Order: sequence, then structure tokens, then C-alpha cells
Amino acid sequence: MITLYGIKACDTMKKARAWLDERGIAYSFHDYKKEGIDPSVLRQWCAEHGWEKILNRQGTTFRKLDEADRQNIDTEKAIALMQANPSMIKRPVLDTGAQRLVGFKPEWYATAFD
Repeated sequence: MITLYGIKACDTMKKARAWLDERGIAYSFHDYKKEGIDPSVLRQWCAEHGWEKILNRQGTTFRKLDEADRQNIDTEKAIALMQANPSMIKRPVLDTGAQRLVGFKPEWYATAFD
């Protein structure tokens, strides 16, 4: 089963959902804000892609953190931050079962479903 992880109101999420819907690709949607995220899932993503790619440091949620919280980040601290603030998780994350795509680019999705 394909799972799309993210936040419903996010513009990038809307683009990813539209891309999948236009091609008739069935998926379940996991909303970080409503459902939270299991730390083991975050650990798996961080092991596969690195916490630096999974933790969204460009967003306002991260930028509003105290300076101390933004310093000396490692995998465990990144996971704790993302669990406490799901908006800090890069989105979307598309889990096809065989791979996880972080972010949305139409060409990445096209390659995944060729």
C-alpha cells in the first residue's frame, strides 16, 4: 500500500495529491498534524535519507525555535523535534513500499511509478 505523509493544507502536498489522483494511483494519506508520527518511522526515514533531509529547517516552525533548540542537532534530537512539532517534517513523504520519496517533484514521482 502506498502512503502519502504530510499536512493537508500544505501547497506542496496539494500538488503531490493532485499528481497521484490525476494518474489514478491509490494511496492512503497520513496527516502528521492529526495523527502524529511514530518515532520508529522517523528513525527509518532518517536512516534512509539522513535527518538533515527529513527535518524541515526552512519553515517558520523551526525558525521560531529557541536558539538552543536549533543548535547541536543529531538524529535523536531531530526526531524529538519532529515528534513535538510535526510541521517540521519535510513534506510530502511518499512511501511506495519499495522506496520513500522526500519532497515533491513530478519527475521523481514519474520515475517511481514507471
